[in-house]
Amino acid sequence: MQYEEFVAEVQRRADLPTALKAQQAIQATLQTLAAYISRKERHDAASQLPKGIKTYLQRPLLSPEKRLGPGPGSPVTADEFFWWVSTLEGVPLEVAREHARAVMSVLRDALSQGEFEDIRAELPAPIYNEFYEDKK
Repeated sequence: MQYEEFVAEVQRRADLPTALKAQQAIQATLQTLAAYISRKERHDAASQLPKGIKTYLQRPLLSPEKRLGPGPGSPVTADEFFWWVSTLEGVPLEVAREHARAVMSVLRDALSQGEFEDIRAELPAPIYNEFYEDKK
């Protein structure tokens, strides 16, 4: 999947008005996701993504106040995951939840099935369950 296609698909699935809004949702979601998975899985997933998208999996998660995010294996609720997305994207929590689901559904399409399953296997159960069903 190419960069423009990834962004356009997130824009469509999240019903966002512009590509810039889709890019912001992608960045917030993938940087948050990266905080909960191992370096190996971040690298493996990034290798299947277009340049410009993959970098979001490779950056450390910092809040706007430069507070470091959680690490792999951190116990967390789905609400905390979406709080991070909300904070990074600058949108309300329920909007962030919708955007993150759209981003994750496009990520599922962009990655091999095995790689997406490897990522989900590393996620805490509350987050895994949010992305278990197809949310297209």
